[in-house]
Amino acid sequence: MKLAVVDDDPDLASYIQEAMREFGHSCDIFPTGAKLLAARRRDTYDLLLLDWDLPDVTGLAILGQIRSDPSDQTAIIMLTNQSDKDAITQALREGADDYIVKPETAPVIAARIEAVLRRTQQGPSKARFVDFGDYRFDRLNEDVSIAGQAVTLNSKEFALAVLLFENMHRPLSRSYILEAVWHADPHLPTRTLDMHVSRLRTKLGLRPENGYRIAAIAGYGYRMEQFLEGDPA
Repeated sequence: MKLAVVDDDPDLASYIQEAMREFGHSCDIFPTGAKLLAARRRDTYDLLLLDWDLPDVTGLAILGQIRSDPSDQTAIIMLTNQSDKDAITQALREGADDYIVKPETAPVIAARIEAVLRRTQQGPSKARFVDFGDYRFDRLNEDVSIAGQAVTLNSKEFALAVLLFENMHRPLSRSYILEAVWHADPHLPTRTLDMHVSRLRTKLGLRPENGYRIAAIAGYGYRMEQFLEGDPA
């Protein structure tokens, strides 16, 4: 999973970053709310560890801004020194998924993150078969069929297709996809992703009339979109 730590304490942020990497999570650090918001315009994060008190804005203000968009389902855990139960209750009511009172150990932080991701269903499904309309994906054999007709995809095409379908209507940045599918340097300039998207569009017939399409988001990445019967193409 790709995480962001938003905290102006560099020692604490680095501690969390290194600890989360040991638990298999990619983790970026931002010392201010403004830097986080700028990064979110070009990248995707599964979960934010958001400090209550930032130099430029409160964590609650950032929380409120993110939760004002109903389509933005990013998981958020508040990092706080607060012992005020009323304040913590307010954050949870305004959309925080959990909170951690600092300081805390790495195993506990990791466990809280994994629990939140399970609850918010950010983690990928582990079921062998995943169905989206006429599309069926078999994780075990990396097979895909459309209305019962087999379609041949290579391993990376299969992984990319499942990632996009499972994140329906969620914008995914290029760096997020490269890390998730290719485990590559997210800043590596490559047209590999674009070529794979083009192949998926052709092989899977991803067009509005077939119910799904991959939309390119200029300067950001891609999003899978579903069209229900009667929706304008």
